[in-house]
Amino acid sequence: MRECISIHIGQAGIQVGNACWELYCLEHGIQPDGQMPSDKTVGGGDDAFNTFFSETGAGKHVPRAVFVDLEPTVIDEVRTGTYRQLFHPEQLISGKEDAANNFARGHYTIGKEIVDLCLDRIRKLADNCTGLQGFLVFNAVGGGTGSGLGSLLLERLSVDYGKKSKLGFTVYPSPQVSTSVVEPYNSVLSTHSLLEHTDVSILLDNEAISTSADVP
Repeated sequence: MRECISIHIGQAGIQVGNACWELYCLEHGIQPDGQMPSDKTVGGGDDAFNTFFSETGAGKHVPRAVFVDLEPTVIDEVRTGTYRQLFHPEQLISGKEDAANNFARGHYTIGKEIVDLCLDRIRKLADNCTGLQGFLVFNAVGGGTGSGLGSLLLERLSVDYGKKSKLGFTVYPSPQVSTSVVEPYNSVLSTHSLLEHTDVSILLDNEAISTSADVP
């Protein structure tokens, strides 16, 4: 199989991830508790959905994904949401204090304390793959966690999985849709890592996404 591991970092990455996994489940007929009535084979198999989902002995389909944030509020929405039974608790990683929209806190101080735990969980997912193809990284570069921890994780992934592909789905800030005055600084600081450590980066404009969401 050619598996892909998804990594969702910070508030934007997790909220995009939440929507993505809901769509993946609807697409493949997987219920919010991970059961798939149409799948008659228990265990492995080379079905298309096994790229994104691993199957347990009990026939439950678990996303090959890790959700990371430096503070628990957004991840708690996943833990208590409709798809709470879909994810293994180890895949939802949260710290106790956020990066306060500060790249340096996400990259050098608070992020540094949690990055080894993230890599350990990613390693477990990778060990469960028969032919890991690469990583899909979802984050925004305007905040402190998405930019700081996001770039730190990309750097570490390049060391541990140098030959694997890394695709970034990156939300960039816009002047009209701004939550913080330091967004441009965080973006510039993290863009260097994106250029260096991703094979493909799909850039999403916060304002364009917001506008398209308002179109009836």
